[in-house]
Amino acid sequence: MLGKLNQRLKRKSESGQYNDLDGESSITNDGRSTSPFSNSFGFLGGDSGNGGLLGSAIEMSAAGAGVVPDDTFTVDQAVNATGFGRFQVKLSLITGLSWMADSMEMMILSIISPALKCDWRLPDWKQALITTGVFLGMMMSAVFWGQLSDKYGRKKALALSAVLLSIFGLLSSFSPTFFWILLLRLLVGFAIGCTPQSVTLYAEFLPVQQRGKCVVLLDSFWALGACFEVLLALIIMPTLGWRWLLALSTIPVFVFTLVCAWLPESARFLAANGRTEEALAVLRRIAEENGKPMLAGRLIVDDLTSNDSGTSGSAVSPSVPGNGDMNSLVSLSSDLRWKSPLQRLLSPELKLTSLLLWFIWLACAFCYYGMVLMSTELLAGAGLAEEEGDCLNRNRGGNSTSHEDCSAGCRVLTSADYTDLLWTTLAEFPGIVVTLVVIEFLGRKKTMALEFFIFSLTVFLIMIVCISNRSMLTFMLFLARGIISGVFQAAYVYTPEVYPTYLRSVGIGVCSGMARLGAMVTPFVAQVLVQDSLNVAIGLYGSVSLLAMVASLCLPIETKGRAMS
Repeated sequence: MLGKLNQRLKRKSESGQYNDLDGESSITNDGRSTSPFSNSFGFLGGDSGNGGLLGSAIEMSAAGAGVVPDDTFTVDQAVNATGFGRFQVKLSLITGLSWMADSMEMMILSIISPALKCDWRLPDWKQALITTGVFLGMMMSAVFWGQLSDKYGRKKALALSAVLLSIFGLLSSFSPTFFWILLLRLLVGFAIGCTPQSVTLYAEFLPVQQRGKCVVLLDSFWALGACFEVLLALIIMPTLGWRWLLALSTIPVFVFTLVCAWLPESARFLAANGRTEEALAVLRRIAEENGKPMLAGRLIVDDLTSNDSGTSGSAVSPSVPGNGDMNSLVSLSSDLRWKSPLQRLLSPELKLTSLLLWFIWLACAFCYYGMVLMSTELLAGAGLAEEEGDCLNRNRGGNSTSHEDCSAGCRVLTSADYTDLLWTTLAEFPGIVVTLVVIEFLGRKKTMALEFFIFSLTVFLIMIVCISNRSMLTFMLFLARGIISGVFQAAYVYTPEVYPTYLRSVGIGVCSGMARLGAMVTPFVAQVLVQDSLNVAIGLYGSVSLLAMVASLCLPIETKGRAMS
């Protein structure tokens, strides 16, 4: 049956009878395709504009059989043809603001925790609970934002999350008690849970040859936000206190909210949902801003076809059967339309990839935020060890010193602490550069594995080597922070590349949720366990990193140079 359809499609292509997508005969008013194939077999896939994907699959059965008409093109081909230009530069700046806001909200946790501990006489577990509350909100919202993005679009979800983050972030500065700041920071975390969708939107507008580099470069905004937060704290905390710091830290997300109207909707999302004219308008906008000609021909949806030769493509998204019976198509339709997004992520083709990615993301967040939170604790302990002429790892807690102005067993951060914290934060910039070079040379999988190994080696050295001064510790934290930042970004490059469009947002969302789970646990290691045993805490981070290295090597698909499906 499909062989006959392919012959008919080929004859139409050769006779030049295809209508351009601008023509009225291509799409009906309700968004359905009027191709003879979708009319004949519409009962199998339903209305593609309403989420049915099989209509597009049948229309593109020729592509599944290796016969692709010359006058058609995909979103990926259009983006590759227009290249990297002014449009992508603007998009980088705007999505970078969202990334910067997320970074500042994360960095502020390690800064205000000592101040809250002193002001409200909080025990260690309550101090850690504030940080955990933020990540709990992120984990609770990860799948919610992913499904919202896949249903209503990336742009609308990002705009809504920015508004909520602005409101809850500002209200946090007025918190009168521990309960209120815990609740409001949880709501801040709920809003931040949408931030990974900015990476999804950004990656879908990047040419395949520049995608890895550009997504890694987006991390420069994360590093910029972290450095800006430390500098802001250095100026604000000694005089105005943590409330003003919380309020002023919402500036980037306010700016992002204002410029969010410029953001384009994902052309892939529009095309996959039958909104072809809107998808073409976005692609024309890219071509116009980049000064490149728009591809002529008919836009097709390639979500259900393999974009790559070999087995790697078929391992990522289900292929339309090249020749087979109608039962295969009915089964495919049923799988795509009735399975939940989580069930699709655990389908036979994606199960191993999803499970390994979930652990990798959990390990990334556990180790990264562990370094962020533990830096202030370790630096204080190194100062004490230097005064006593002892080693940091021989001091039981390594960092449980008291400040003369605070009787709660806490220590407020000094200018020296902020300076050293700034140095360790700056490590993320060289981490970006190293990952940028290595990821295109070794590929995504080997880059993550190598960086996990180097990170574990570095933290084990902190446990083994006698660290007797702040300078030595600052250097080792600089190295560890830069490496784990790089592996986190390599994961951000790999994940949207390995999932097909109709699962990409949910895939990113679930991975983000697993990352938040790791981040929820890490405060009790970096702020509580470290008080009792520095070596156990450090050893835990090194061990998790080694397991993540193995998981990276076991990933079944390498996405380097591979078109997004």
